[in-house]
Amino acid sequence: MPSVTRDGVAIDYAVDGDPDGPTVLLLEGLGYGRWMWRWLAEALADDYEVLRPDNRGTGDSDVPEGPYTVAEMAADAAAVLDDRGVDAAHVCGASMGGMIAQELALADDRVASLTLLCTSPGGDEATPTPPAVQEHIFSVAEDADPRERIRYLMEPAVSDGFYDREPELVDRIVDWRLAGDATPTGREAQAAAVAAFDASDRLGDLSVPTLVLHGTADRVLPVENADLLAELLPHAEVERFEGGPHLFFVEERERVNERVRSFLGEVA
Repeated sequence: MPSVTRDGVAIDYAVDGDPDGPTVLLLEGLGYGRWMWRWLAEALADDYEVLRPDNRGTGDSDVPEGPYTVAEMAADAAAVLDDRGVDAAHVCGASMGGMIAQELALADDRVASLTLLCTSPGGDEATPTPPAVQEHIFSVAEDADPRERIRYLMEPAVSDGFYDREPELVDRIVDWRLAGDATPTGREAQAAAVAAFDASDRLGDLSVPTLVLHGTADRVLPVENADLLAELLPHAEVERFEGGPHLFFVEERERVNERVRSFLGEVA
């Protein structure tokens, strides 16, 4: 996989799809490796060049000392665009990746459109992660069985019954997470970036077309954040996925992929 170094930090990224097509940049959530985009990357590969960087602290990218900031990770993403010689990119981010996408769009005029999944603008008006969910996500012992630890950590992000409905997929996800997710140190440093993020008073400056997708049953970043994004972004369209959890783009991957493809077909 190619990589680019910015300020001494190596950022590894995958390249999929058509190198002559418009570029789509996919940005990961807190702690998650680029496996989370495997379905969307495959759905876009026939028509787009798809870039999937690992955030600092994740996968094959370096794990510098934290805490990190969303602005730093947006600059890392811009370095990936520089490395590929990209003049314009359609940027899609989920959760923390959606925060990085917002920051990148504010800092870099190469961003031609935004797709924001299950994310938040931050700030005082945002609906935070409920305390019980925060405790669940960050309280599990590091010496627990690795597979059970991942399953436990992921519980608030999926719908009730998902583990029983798709047990083989869940096993594969656990494998992918063991191989490519953030280290504990990287995850903690990324969490600090999320906690400090606030773009709420700057989003009115963005003029790019934006699609906001959010599950109505998101327990990690409640769906009210999608409504707030719609208020703050001048050109945002919001679509809710009824009953969708935080990882609705995994559980409802076919529908999400089709909606993103439709949006990109309009703006790319």
